[in-house]
This record gives sequence, C-alpha cells and structure tokens, in this order.
Amino acid sequence: MSSYDALAAGYDSLMTDVGYKKRADWLMRQFRKSGVPVRRVLDLACGTGTMACLLARRGYQVTATDGSEEMLTQAMAKAADLESPPLFLHQAMPRLRLAQPVDAVISTVDSLNYLTRPADLRETFRRVYRWLRPGGSFWFDVNTPWKLRRMDHQMYMDETEETFCVWRTFFSEKRQVCTYQVDLFRQRQDGAWDRDFEEHRERAWSREELELFLSEAGFRDIVFTGDLTDRPPEPEEDRWIVRAVRPAEEPCG
Repeated sequence: MSSYDALAAGYDSLMTDVGYKKRADWLMRQFRKSGVPVRRVLDLACGTGTMACLLARRGYQVTATDGSEEMLTQAMAKAADLESPPLFLHQAMPRLRLAQPVDAVISTVDSLNYLTRPADLRETFRRVYRWLRPGGSFWFDVNTPWKLRRMDHQMYMDETEETFCVWRTFFSEKRQVCTYQVDLFRQRQDGAWDRDFEEHRERAWSREELELFLSEAGFRDIVFTGDLTDRPPEPEEDRWIVRAVRPAEEPCG
C-alpha cells in the first residue's frame, strides 16, 4: 500500500487549509514570467487532482501523475465534468515518463518530501529535467527542516462529519526524517466506525542538498522563496518554494 491509499477518499476534507485556488493564482503569475510560453503543464504527484483540475479549468493542457491509484481514482472523478480534463498517469516520481515535453512542471503541498532517499530525489530531478522544455521552469514546495524538527513528538487531530483523523509525529535527527503515524476513523451508514492506519515519512531536505541535486540534473537559476511570495525565506519558514530553470541553450562540452 502506498502513502495516502487509506486517506484518499477523505483527503480533500482534511486539506481545506491548503488554499489551492490561491496557490493556482500564484503559479499562474509565475507562468507569465516564464522564459517560454506556458501551455502544457505537468503536475507531479498530483494527489486527488485539485491543482491539476484548477489549471485545466483555466485553459492549460495538464498531465498529472501520482503513485497512488486510490488518489488518482478521486482525481479522475473530480475531473469528470471538465471539457478538457487532465491526463492522469499512475507513475512514481522517480519513474516519470511522458509522451512529449511540457512547458512547466509543478509539484505542490510537500510531495517531494516523501522522497526520503537521495537516489530517488536525484532521479526525479533528472527525469523532470528530461521532460521539461528548454527554457521551461520547475516549481515545487517542500516542508522545511525547521518545520519538520518542530513537529517531533506532536499530535494533531482533524475532524469532519464522517471522519476523525489523529496524526502522531516523530523526527529522527539521524535520518532527517519525520514519521507521521495516522489513525483514520470513518463512520459507516449503520453508525459503526472503520479504522485504518498509515505511516508516512517526510525527509527534511536542506537547501544545500536541493541546490546540489538540481544543479547535478542540469538546472540553473535556482531560487528559494517563502511560501507564495517573492521574498527570500525567513530562518523560521514552514515552507519553501523553489524555482529551477532548464537552460534554453544547453552548455557545450
């Protein structure tokens, strides 16, 4: 079972604080600043497809990938009424493969933190570079090391009319990994409750590691900002947004 398989059906109700429309607005402003016109967009690790559908509604040709079949099932149902829905593909991030290059790549809501092995993150960056049009940009966000360390030995609860979710979090300094133990309770129509358990892990990637791996893949003009802003990150920032550009002209030699 991949992460979020049990949570897929109730995921959207637990993510109401993300502000997807605001993020889509911010991304569209960045697209307009891109070195190439942005028409084709890849949403890497799209989850239940909220961002992919928002961009498709605004006229972009969207391809959206995710490693969870259950999340993609929710995404396809969400896109059913769209005139030009995203093309959804079941792919893990390090195995990205497309039919044609795209003008921009996005990955939102800390998806890349779920790659806990350097080899997987390096391979993901290489594949994004491979399928990104020269001159195109890659935008992604990550939970910062400061945030993930702060979550050590914490407990969080989310509740809706039909679900109750308990998150317990633990941070390992040795592995630089935050583990989320998730208990999800769902009420059936007969009033009884079903319980599912999932364990999630997010790697606290440093700025130096991200810059190194992006540079190794060939990206240039790597910029870090705070969340949904153009300002440099503060020391105590929960989320970084990173932009990296595939050069329009490949270096010789």
